[in-house]
Parts: sequence; structure tokens; C-alpha cells
Amino acid sequence: MFLRGAFRALALNRNLTPIAVRTFASKQREVPALTCDRYPVQRGSFAELTDDDVAVFRGILGGADTSRVLTAADEVQDYNIDYLRSVRGYGRVVLKPRTTAEVAELLRYCNERRLAVCPQGGNTGLVGGSVPVFDEVVLSLQLMDTIERIDEYSGIVVCQAGCVLATLEEQVGARGLVMPLDLGAKGSCHIGGNVSTNAGGLRLVRYGNLHGSVLGVEAVTAEGRVLDLMSNFKKDNTGYHLKHLFIGSEGTLGIITRLSMFCPTASRSVNVAFLGLHSYDDVKRTFLAAKRGLGEVLSSCEMIDAASLDSCTRFFGLQSPIDKYPFYMLIETSGSDAGHDE
Repeated sequence: MFLRGAFRALALNRNLTPIAVRTFASKQREVPALTCDRYPVQRGSFAELTDDDVAVFRGILGGADTSRVLTAADEVQDYNIDYLRSVRGYGRVVLKPRTTAEVAELLRYCNERRLAVCPQGGNTGLVGGSVPVFDEVVLSLQLMDTIERIDEYSGIVVCQAGCVLATLEEQVGARGLVMPLDLGAKGSCHIGGNVSTNAGGLRLVRYGNLHGSVLGVEAVTAEGRVLDLMSNFKKDNTGYHLKHLFIGSEGTLGIITRLSMFCPTASRSVNVAFLGLHSYDDVKRTFLAAKRGLGEVLSSCEMIDAASLDSCTRFFGLQSPIDKYPFYMLIETSGSDAGHDE
């Protein structure tokens, strides 16, 4: 079986055709050309999906619930197209398991049949890695969205991989905690996809990458074997930390189905500054000054150039809060003493 990672050639190695660089508004109305027609990629020697395969999938996921095995063209189309609407596969079936056991059974069958599989979370990635290139079976984790436990004393959350990041942020926030990861797509991206792609996000300056925040994972390999690599301890020096192999593996080693993550205590004082700068050297100097002067309260430091800001403000009908500059920076602090931080 084939568990496909990000199709990075689209973003990193090739010049995108004009259809890929049109405005986002036009992308919302257009169906992109097939990836295999636009790029010199070849399908592997995998089996073709049959009606018998679909019948087996329905049996595994409960034949009476038709919403968990999608086959109609209008139902599967959105799962074949990436967020930017620049690439498209032609997968014929979308599977929606609810449990790790169902994921394992589905992968075991696909492995035996040599059916290629494309794992999919919230489908918010920008490099085409979450959609099929050809006719892969799409395995969506949308229904695996249970938050199993939030421990406000240890700061540990245990959940399924299909939990939406914003939902997790809301739930841990109610207990005085904060997710160590924050993304613009948090309203729809899944925490399993975040971990599988080792997403950096806006809080990386403060909390580091996910290798330091993820305490354990449960994953299912291509042949359907369930690996229990879960841990509920921030300080754990026992055995091999195989979880790190799955963080950033993009589905190539297996599908993450559950995970545990450490969530720091939420800050009581948050301040934000938006700055205009005359040159990129000023950006570097400001970044260095922020690290030295703000120290332990610096939580985010982002840069945007004039062309990018103008594109955003025009599209959303907004106005920049300050005059025009070649570069801008957003600096955020998070601490416990408002007077000190200000």
C-alpha cells in the first residue's frame, strides 16, 4: 500500500502554471486541472478500485451509515482538490472512520489489495500534500474528533487526530491552558495533520516546534498494525521515543490516530505591536532587539512585506492600521505581569 506524503514538487521544484497563481476569489469558482495532466508524474503499480472494494469498506464502517463511505462525484470532489485549488486528484472513494480499529482494518485491507491511500485531515495544506495525485483512496479523519482528557494540573491533553485546532484551543483555554500551536487555519485544520506535517505556527518562538510539545502518538502503519507510542508524562526518559519519527512524516510511515500534548499555562497579559519598517535590515535589527529586550515574554514575531499586506487588505476590504512601509512586523508578548510587560 502507498501512504503518500506532501507532493512538494508543486510548490518547491516547478514553476506553477498561470491557473495556479490567479486570485483566490477566482479559485473558489474554478475546478483546477488534474495534477497528472499538469505535471510529469506517473502512477505507481497499484490496484484499481472496484465495486467489491467499496462493499468491503461499507462493511468495515457500517453499511447502514452511507455518510462514512462517499462515492458520488459531487461528494468526493472537494476531497480531491487542495485548499488553494491548484491541484486535483481523481480518487473515487472517501472513507471516514471513527476509531483506530477501523483505520487499522481499512489499511490492512488496502495493503492486501495494493490500493494506494491518501490520509487527509482538514485539507488546509498549501503544498498539495493532503489530496490525491491520482486515484488514491482518501481516508479522512474528520469524524475522529474526540477530546478524551484534559488535565489542568499536568497540562496534558489527550485527543483523537481529527480534532480541530480551534476547538482544542477553546477547550484547554477554559482550563487555564494554551495550545502551544497557533495557525491561521486553526478553524478547520486538524491536530493530527498539524503533527504529521510538524506545523510551526505563530507560537514557535515561545514554545518551540511540536517535537517538544507532543508527548506521545498512536499510529497505524500501512499494513494495519497499531503502534501505541502514547505517553502522559512531560518528563519521560524511558525507552525509544519513536513518536518523533511520525512528527513531520506526512503520512509516509503511518497515520496518526491519537496523540497526547503538553499545553502550557495561559498568560494573563498579552500585548501586540504592529510596526512599519524601512528596510529588511531594520526587520533583522528589530527582531534581535525583541529577543534581547523582551526575553521570556516574547511569544510571537512575524514579518510581512508591503505587497503581501496590500494583497490581503484589498481582498478582504480592510485597511492597514499604519502608513505604508516596505516591511511590517507583528510582535506579541505573553506574560503574567501586565505592568512589566507593557
